[in-house]
Amino acid sequence: MSAPGWSVPRLTLALFPFGWGAMAVNVFFASLIGSWVGLPVLGTWPSAALGALIALPATWAFARHIRHLIDRAEEGRT
Repeated sequence: MSAPGWSVPRLTLALFPFGWGAMAVNVFFASLIGSWVGLPVLGTWPSAALGALIALPATWAFARHIRHLIDRAEEGRT
């Protein structure tokens, strides 16, 4: 029997836009720090593209954590 509520893939899909934005900002700021040692500063599109790549596994891990918390809360309610 499956757990009630949203599955991990569905949570990942719902949270992905937020994770993508957060990771894109982090990549951009990391490139600004990298400019102190001579690395190039990434623009909007490269930051967004790299942020999307990083966001997928990060958002999946976060969705698993949220699903675990939901399961624990459901156990306590019975």
